Amino acid sequence: MIWTLLIGLIVGVVAKALMPGKDPGGIIMTILLGIGGSFVGTWLGSVIGLYGRGQSAGFIASVIGAVIILWVYRKVSGKATA
Repeated sequence: MIWTLLIGLIVGVVAKALMPGKDPGGIIMTILLGIGGSFVGTWLGSVIGLYGRGQSAGFIASVIGAVIILWVYRKVSGKATA
């Protein structure tokens, strides 16, 4: 559980560094962004055939998933990117 939170934090921080801008929340939202990115990365990877049943996304796919979540959030909320 602690490992998941730590990796989520790292993935979230990297995604926010790749897409700088003003986003709500602090460390908790960053962790949730990273964890959500992992889910999105796993789903996208399985859809395009990179991952088989029961496999999860790696670090890069998780970051890509988190960047997608940030992009969608900014489009839906109307926030401009920096």
